[in-house]
Amino acid sequence: MEGTTLTVRYFAGARAAAGRAEEALPAGRSLDDLTAELTQRHGDRLAGVLRVASFLVDGVTCHDRQAPLPAGATIDVLPPFAGG
Repeated sequence: MEGTTLTVRYFAGARAAAGRAEEALPAGRSLDDLTAELTQRHGDRLAGVLRVASFLVDGVTCHDRQAPLPAGATIDVLPPFAGG
């Protein structure tokens, strides 16, 4: 089933807002489509995190939010981190 899904992994504040560490969703969508669905699933708290988060697609920063995400990809949701 790996080839027909995306794995979304949440870190730090994104994990707290989503209420989970990761989830699998059907493939065949862009990052903008994915974030819209995640907002619908998990509500305003996660929506706020997603607006300021960075996204990695299979470990690479995603710059084109309209490009189709590859089936089987892992999407990391990284909210801004404090500290240094």
